[in-house]
Amino acid sequence: MAKADPVLAKVKAICLSLPDTKLTMTWGSPHFRVGEKIFAGYGAEGSKPSIGLKLEMAHAQRVLDDPRFERAAYVGHKGWVSMDVSRVTDWEEVRALIHESYRLIAPKRSLAKLGEAAAPRPAKRAARQPAKLRSPRTPAKATARTARVPRARSR
Repeated sequence: MAKADPVLAKVKAICLSLPDTKLTMTWGSPHFRVGEKIFAGYGAEGSKPSIGLKLEMAHAQRVLDDPRFERAAYVGHKGWVSMDVSRVTDWEEVRALIHESYRLIAPKRSLAKLGEAAAPRPAKRAARQPAKLRSPRTPAKATARTARVPRARSR
Protein backbone atom coordinates (compact mmCIF):
# COMPACT_ATOMS: atom_id res chain seq x y z
CA MET A 1 0.00 0.00 0.00
CA ALA A 2 1.28 3.48 -0.89
CA LYS A 3 2.34 5.78 1.92
CA ALA A 4 -0.01 8.72 2.52
CA ASP A 5 1.39 12.10 1.47
CA PRO A 6 1.13 14.49 4.48
CA VAL A 7 1.65 17.59 2.28
CA LEU A 8 -1.17 16.56 -0.06
CA ALA A 9 -3.36 15.92 2.99
CA LYS A 10 -2.83 19.51 4.19
CA VAL A 11 -3.42 21.01 0.74
CA LYS A 12 -6.52 18.85 0.31
CA ALA A 13 -7.91 19.94 3.69
CA ILE A 14 -7.48 23.62 2.80
CA CYS A 15 -8.91 23.33 -0.72
CA LEU A 16 -11.89 21.14 0.12
CA SER A 17 -12.91 23.42 3.01
CA LEU A 18 -13.93 26.03 0.43
CA PRO A 19 -17.48 26.08 -1.01
CA ASP A 20 -18.36 24.06 -4.11
CA THR A 21 -14.92 22.45 -4.43
CA LYS A 22 -13.93 18.98 -5.47
CA LEU A 23 -10.81 16.93 -6.10
CA THR A 24 -10.24 15.53 -9.57
CA MET A 25 -7.36 13.65 -11.10
CA THR A 26 -6.32 15.72 -14.10
CA TRP A 27 -3.22 15.04 -16.18
CA GLY A 28 -2.36 12.31 -13.65
CA SER A 29 -2.22 14.68 -10.65
CA PRO A 30 -4.69 15.90 -8.02
CA HIS A 31 -6.38 19.16 -8.99
CA PHE A 32 -8.91 21.15 -7.04
CA ARG A 33 -11.87 22.70 -8.80
CA VAL A 34 -14.59 25.13 -7.96
CA GLY A 35 -17.43 24.17 -10.23
CA GLU A 36 -15.55 22.94 -13.30
CA LYS A 37 -12.62 25.37 -13.10
CA ILE A 38 -9.25 24.49 -11.59
CA PHE A 39 -8.02 26.82 -8.85
CA ALA A 40 -5.13 24.70 -7.48
CA GLY A 41 -3.12 21.67 -8.46
CA TYR A 42 -0.69 19.42 -6.63
CA GLY A 43 2.21 17.51 -8.09
CA ALA A 44 5.87 16.81 -7.91
CA GLU A 45 8.41 18.99 -9.68
CA GLY A 46 11.27 16.52 -9.73
CA SER A 47 11.39 15.15 -6.20
CA LYS A 48 9.80 18.21 -4.58
CA PRO A 49 6.06 18.51 -3.97
CA SER A 50 4.55 21.68 -5.39
CA ILE A 51 1.22 23.39 -5.72
CA GLY A 52 0.09 25.45 -8.66
CA LEU A 53 -2.14 28.45 -8.04
CA LYS A 54 -3.40 31.57 -9.75
CA LEU A 55 -2.49 34.89 -8.16
CA GLU A 56 -3.28 38.46 -9.06
CA MET A 57 -0.79 39.50 -11.74
CA ALA A 58 1.14 41.97 -9.56
CA HIS A 59 1.28 39.47 -6.70
CA ALA A 60 2.45 36.69 -9.02
CA GLN A 61 5.24 38.94 -10.26
CA ARG A 62 6.35 39.78 -6.70
CA VAL A 63 6.46 36.18 -5.45
CA LEU A 64 8.76 35.16 -8.29
CA ASP A 65 11.57 36.86 -6.32
CA ASP A 66 11.13 34.13 -3.67
CA PRO A 67 13.13 31.00 -4.62
CA ARG A 68 10.19 28.75 -3.64
CA PHE A 69 8.15 30.11 -6.57
CA GLU A 70 8.42 29.84 -10.31
CA ARG A 71 6.19 30.80 -13.20
CA ALA A 72 3.89 27.91 -14.08
CA ALA A 73 4.40 26.29 -17.45
CA TYR A 74 1.88 27.23 -20.17
CA VAL A 75 -0.26 29.52 -17.97
CA GLY A 76 2.34 31.59 -16.10
CA HIS A 77 1.57 34.61 -18.27
CA LYS A 78 -1.92 34.60 -16.74
CA GLY A 79 -0.72 34.78 -13.13
CA TRP A 80 -0.24 31.06 -12.39
CA VAL A 81 2.75 30.10 -10.25
CA SER A 82 4.17 26.87 -8.82
CA MET A 83 5.27 26.84 -5.19
CA ASP A 84 7.72 24.34 -3.72
CA VAL A 85 5.94 23.13 -0.57
CA SER A 86 8.58 20.63 0.54
CA ARG A 87 9.66 22.77 3.48
CA VAL A 88 6.65 24.89 4.28
CA THR A 89 6.65 26.03 7.89
CA ASP A 90 3.81 28.53 7.67
CA TRP A 91 0.69 26.77 6.43
CA GLU A 92 -1.32 29.97 6.99
CA GLU A 93 0.70 31.53 4.14
CA VAL A 94 -0.24 28.58 1.92
CA ARG A 95 -3.87 28.88 3.03
CA ALA A 96 -3.89 32.59 2.06
CA LEU A 97 -2.43 31.82 -1.38
CA ILE A 98 -4.99 29.05 -1.99
CA HIS A 99 -7.79 31.39 -0.92
CA GLU A 100 -6.54 34.08 -3.32
CA SER A 101 -6.52 31.58 -6.17
CA TYR A 102 -10.02 30.41 -5.24
CA ARG A 103 -11.34 34.01 -5.16
CA LEU A 104 -9.93 34.66 -8.63
CA ILE A 105 -11.54 31.55 -10.13
CA ALA A 106 -14.77 30.99 -8.17
CA PRO A 107 -18.12 32.17 -9.51
CA LYS A 108 -20.03 34.80 -7.53
CA ARG A 109 -22.46 32.26 -6.08
CA SER A 110 -19.57 30.28 -4.55
CA LEU A 111 -17.96 33.45 -3.23
CA ALA A 112 -21.28 34.36 -1.62
CA LYS A 113 -21.19 31.06 0.30
CA LEU A 114 -17.74 32.01 1.49
CA GLY A 115 -19.11 35.35 2.67
CA GLU A 116 -17.07 37.28 0.14
CA ALA A 117 -19.67 38.25 -2.41
CA ALA A 118 -18.69 41.89 -2.02
CA ALA A 119 -14.96 41.19 -2.12
CA PRO A 120 -13.44 43.02 -5.05
CA ARG A 121 -12.27 40.86 -7.90
CA PRO A 122 -9.50 42.21 -10.03
CA ALA A 123 -10.90 44.10 -12.97
CA LYS A 124 -10.52 42.30 -16.24
CA ARG A 125 -9.03 44.48 -18.88
CA ALA A 126 -11.64 45.16 -21.49
CA ALA A 127 -10.75 44.04 -24.96
CA ARG A 128 -10.11 46.98 -27.22
CA GLN A 129 -12.89 47.48 -29.68
CA PRO A 130 -11.79 48.43 -33.16
CA ALA A 131 -12.67 51.98 -34.06
CA LYS A 132 -15.66 52.23 -36.34
CA LEU A 133 -14.66 53.03 -39.84
CA ARG A 134 -15.97 56.39 -40.90
CA SER A 135 -15.81 58.11 -44.19
CA PRO A 136 -13.87 61.35 -44.16
CA ARG A 137 -17.17 63.19 -44.43
CA THR A 138 -19.85 62.78 -41.90
CA PRO A 139 -23.23 61.83 -43.38
CA ALA A 140 -24.69 65.26 -42.63
CA LYS A 141 -21.94 67.09 -44.52
CA ALA A 142 -22.03 64.65 -47.39
CA THR A 143 -25.78 65.11 -47.70
CA ALA A 144 -25.51 68.89 -47.67
CA ARG A 145 -22.89 68.87 -50.38
CA THR A 146 -24.59 66.38 -52.63
CA ALA A 147 -28.03 67.85 -52.15
CA ARG A 148 -27.17 71.24 -53.60
CA VAL A 149 -29.48 72.35 -56.26
CA PRO A 150 -27.71 73.74 -59.28
CA ARG A 151 -28.27 77.43 -59.78
CA ALA A 152 -30.30 78.46 -62.69
CA ARG A 153 -28.19 80.18 -65.31
CA SER A 154 -29.32 83.46 -66.53
CA ARG A 155 -29.11 84.05 -70.28
